[in-house]
Parts: sequence; structure tokens; C-alpha cells
Amino acid sequence: MAVSDLSTKDKGIILSLFATQCYQVPENLFTAKEGIDDLSPLKKFLNKPLPPTYIDVDGAQAYVMSDKDDVLIACRGTEPTALNDVKADLNTFRMPHPEGGKVHQGFYGEYEKVIPDIKKALEKHNKKGTKKVWVCGHSLGGAMAVLVAMDLKPSGGLYTFGQPRVGNVAFLKLIDFPYYRYVNNNDVVPSVPPAIGGLWYKHDGKLRYINTYGNIRKATPWQRFKDGLRGRWAALKEFKFIDGVADHGMNYYYQHISNMDDNGEQQERNGS
Repeated sequence: MAVSDLSTKDKGIILSLFATQCYQVPENLFTAKEGIDDLSPLKKFLNKPLPPTYIDVDGAQAYVMSDKDDVLIACRGTEPTALNDVKADLNTFRMPHPEGGKVHQGFYGEYEKVIPDIKKALEKHNKKGTKKVWVCGHSLGGAMAVLVAMDLKPSGGLYTFGQPRVGNVAFLKLIDFPYYRYVNNNDVVPSVPPAIGGLWYKHDGKLRYINTYGNIRKATPWQRFKDGLRGRWAALKEFKFIDGVADHGMNYYYQHISNMDDNGEQQERNGS
């Protein structure tokens, strides 16, 4: 089944799964990371018709893979032990984007490294140009995915998880493709770099906010405030003192999304 024919929930599952697995080295791409219990949604892309393409340029990494209907592109997020990633995250100066507005200089630098090879891979995986293209990423990879999507205009859409702010209002107004942005409870990364009233940086996309209980909720200021307190209290009871960091884990995004029903509510887990 083509990705476009899947439910909102199942699109979220396959793209959050790819955003999780893209942290693996190529030989382990189809070896489940911790917290992943089912790789079958991704395995239909294995060697059909081409093996996944791995891109690694000066520490900036991405994967491109396809089947007969779709091409999936995933940008890898921040590795705390990789100096290159940390430098990109910290370089919050803004620069002009070629299409308009201003964007985060560090994120743009990482995008520039991978985009030539992503385009080459896309030509191989979508020779006739008839396949739907989907872009995803987590953390730094989510920021890179926004910039990749702005370049490619993916016909399927853009899905990001725990993505930091990438550009200003003028840049975001140029987005003309489906864009879904998942935020898990108190995840600290979507709150940086600073917005300064939306004048410096801002978010866009259809927000799918995951609350303390793992359910999709409308993120009103009151909802975020009370839910943030609930999340911090729940974390303290488990002796997790930095809830905003814990909530950023891509495995938590995947686990919540994969256990939702079609209405964004958590289902009873086996054995619970």
C-alpha cells in the first residue's frame, strides 16, 4: 500500500520509524533500535527496487529509500558525541535563505552538505518522477528536513519530531507542501532557538502535540501549561530530573505514535 493511502496514524508510524532508524549505520538500518518492536512497515522498502542510499558528508547524514510508489528521505538528528552536530546546533546566527526570509546558519550548513547527494539519490530512486516523496527527521535532522523539503517540495509531505525552530516568518510563509510537526510533552528542543516574539525564529506546520499520557491534544497555552506540570511531576516520581531532555528521545515519539488509535488516543498495551 502506498504511504499516501495510509491513515494519519500509520503515516506517523512509518515516518517516525524511519526517523528513529536513521540513527543506525547502514549495516544496522534494519536492526531495531531500543524501543522498536516492529520494523515491518520499513522493510517493504528494502531493495525495492534499489537498496537504501546512505549519505554521510562531514558528519551530516541522511538516508534515501524507495519502493514502487514512494521515496522516503530521512535526515539524522544530533549525536551528542559528534562535535560537528553540537557546533551546528550552537551556531544560531541567521542567514538569508535563497528563496526568502532568514534561517539558522548552523542548520543550513548541515543541509548544504547533504542536499547534492540527496538529489542524486532521488534521481535514481524516482527516475520517472511519478513517486510520492516524503521527508522526515528528528532534532537537528528535523531542522535539516525542513530545509531539504523547502528545496524538494515533497509531494507527500514533511514530518518532523522534536524539531527546533529553523527560520523566521518570512521564510515560513514560503512553505507550500504538507508539513506535520510532532512535539512530545516537555521536549525542550522545539523551544530553541529563541523566538523573541516570533521576530527572530518561529515554528510552522500542523502541530501534533503529544501530552503526558501520549495522546494527541490541541496545544492551547493552558493545555501546555498544565500538561507541562503533569509531565514534570511524573518524571520526578521516576527520579528523572531533566524531563525536557528525556521527552526529546526519538524512541518516545515512536512508542507514543505507534500505540495511538486513529483518533490520537493511546490504546491499552499488551500485558497492561
